[in-house]
Amino acid sequence: MQKISFILFILALVLNVNGQSPSFKTYMNPVIPGDHPDCTITKVGKDYYTTGSSFNVTPVIYHSTNLVHWEAIAQPVSASWSGFGDNPGGGCWGGHVVYYNGKWWNYFSRANTMHFVKADKPEGPWSAPTRVNNPSTLPYGLGYDNSIFIDDNNKWYLVVKNGQPNGGIVELGSNGQPTGVVYDLKWLNPSPALPYSWAEGPVMWKYNGYYYYSFARDLSGGQKSMRSKTLTADQSAWQMMGDFFNESDPLKSGSLFSAPNHASPAVLVDDSTSWVIHPVYAKGEWRGQGRQGLLNQVRYNSSGRPIADYPVNKSFTAPKLPSSGIPWMVPKSDEFSTTKLHPEWSSLGYTASGKNSLAQRPGWLWLSPKSTTKGNTVTKYDGEHNYSLITRLDFAAKSNNDQAGLRLLRGDETKFVKLVSSLNTEGKKVVVFSFESTSYAAENTLGDTLWLKMVRINHKITGFFSGNGDDWTQVGQALDVSVIDSYSDFTSFTGTLQGLYVQGATSAYFDLYIYRDAYTPILAECPANQFGTTKSLPSQGISVLDNIHNNDWALYAGVEFGNNDYKVEPDSVEFTASGITSGGMIEVWLDSIDTGTKVAECAIGNTGSWSTFKKFKAPVTTVSGNHDVYLKFVGSGTAKLFQLKWMNFSKKSAPTSASKGIEKPGKLSIYPNPAKDRISIYSGFPFSTVEIFSMNGKMVFQERNEATQSSVLKLNLDGGMYVLKVSSEKDVASSKLLIEL
Repeated sequence: MQKISFILFILALVLNVNGQSPSFKTYMNPVIPGDHPDCTITKVGKDYYTTGSSFNVTPVIYHSTNLVHWEAIAQPVSASWSGFGDNPGGGCWGGHVVYYNGKWWNYFSRANTMHFVKADKPEGPWSAPTRVNNPSTLPYGLGYDNSIFIDDNNKWYLVVKNGQPNGGIVELGSNGQPTGVVYDLKWLNPSPALPYSWAEGPVMWKYNGYYYYSFARDLSGGQKSMRSKTLTADQSAWQMMGDFFNESDPLKSGSLFSAPNHASPAVLVDDSTSWVIHPVYAKGEWRGQGRQGLLNQVRYNSSGRPIADYPVNKSFTAPKLPSSGIPWMVPKSDEFSTTKLHPEWSSLGYTASGKNSLAQRPGWLWLSPKSTTKGNTVTKYDGEHNYSLITRLDFAAKSNNDQAGLRLLRGDETKFVKLVSSLNTEGKKVVVFSFESTSYAAENTLGDTLWLKMVRINHKITGFFSGNGDDWTQVGQALDVSVIDSYSDFTSFTGTLQGLYVQGATSAYFDLYIYRDAYTPILAECPANQFGTTKSLPSQGISVLDNIHNNDWALYAGVEFGNNDYKVEPDSVEFTASGITSGGMIEVWLDSIDTGTKVAECAIGNTGSWSTFKKFKAPVTTVSGNHDVYLKFVGSGTAKLFQLKWMNFSKKSAPTSASKGIEKPGKLSIYPNPAKDRISIYSGFPFSTVEIFSMNGKMVFQERNEATQSSVLKLNLDGGMYVLKVSSEKDVASSKLLIEL
């Protein structure tokens, strides 16, 4: 028995080291939901980086260790750069981050002009953009959607595309500028025939002694490749290899995504497999969310032709690489407890510096309109079909033109869903929920500080507000945003965005941002990743998670269970399910199956028919913070176990005033804040205890005195964000405290 236990321990250790729990052995596309056009990829050591076009959104660099789990780590080009532009379809085109001669470089195009920025590390800080000179030896401009290729001899090149017939390879010097050596590939797509349409987004890599050059036909799809033993402009040296993606895949017609193209260079990873990241629009009703970032394996046939998997609807085997704890890439909760806005947030178009701040009021994001006539939005990509956005807002509107809150916007920036605090024409405080010509308003008797929640269930969005983040009031009716979700064009290019918004003459403060609330029902048909399960045909706009068998699983990413600003924790979990068999068990795991933390087990029984849904409940162990939630399905036999429609966590009951006191937000002032070693505290009630906690909940300071409404403290704390709490027998108040050394 001891030998068996030891073997199980070793197996668990191996799973942890290699990051290959069942959660990470397979994946279904997209691996980077949201809008990720023209993406490139770079391998440096055991790390991978991708970026691409951003258009009117600030560009973002993403990092991964296993090509499936990605995190936003930097913005190489600032929205305050004077050359950025501020219109749909503007911003940065293309983008390739590489490591060369001890520096990080990112090349991109703005207004058909190439630039680069440099940094000492991929997280930045990044330099101001430098324009790339056009070599006199190239008979056309450097263009756009270009990429970088670094040869085995450490020479590096800009792979160029400008217009339909013009393409080439431009050697770069150590300063990042062209040396004058160019390889003009004008024969590849000659006028007037233009056999490959635009032959755009060229990329290069080297494999088995050959130079590979791959290019997209155009936005309607198609990717081609060719190869040569030498780097040359001589057409006879290049062998055309044909279609890059497996266009003959028998599952192609049923794929959610069509016509893949604009692929990255193929990257060879440590398990000797090759992979590309590429962007593809979803078909039909979800096309408006933009070009999703997909991962596919590349295989070379006996003739050396690279063939990438077509993005069909099935689970693919993942690279055998460690995840390193990076969660699934969906928008994350943010408490605004840092000194710099997380790079996952982007500005919408050119935004002068000083229009947002995390220092004016520590723990809050201050957001100012760009001008009295132009609002200001900080955005994240909107790539999923079910979520619940929550923010806590402090905003004193002075007119009905002053608005602040949550906003969802179409890529062309002509249609918006807004849930905002404002005034009506009579000067009364209201919460307004609107889309196009439909607008609902609810009187706001809560004051300037309130909570807002926007819930998406496929194409329907509903708005709510609250005074405490617990008791919610709905504003009007659900809005159908199908016209946003299905829209795309070849002018603005940008997919749907979500985020925080302010307009008018008054700035706003935001205390937090939650993407997926654990305590708002989560639609089971919308896993971020899954194995074995499928989605049924919809009924009244909602499908169920179907074909659930033993050892199948589903992932719901970025679930927020509670944090320092959102003081809740779960008591139980409830599943809405149906089945006609003996059912099975749902195991609830955090962050990974088997190697993560199991927090609940819920038995699902027979409901009498597949169409009869009942609720099944189970207790949950203590959970806090933001997690990927995995559901592992367990049962006997090979038959389908059950169907699943909803998952929802219930909050623990709030403490009574007799036990813990009544929290009184806004009744505590700390000066100065940020502080160094001395602070003054002022409270709206007499307090006898002062406690300071680190952001992970550890108490680092405590002082007890006679009851007083003010106090002066001398502190000896490390720099960083803390939570200061004052309390009496009846009352409690807390506030964030920033220590700067």
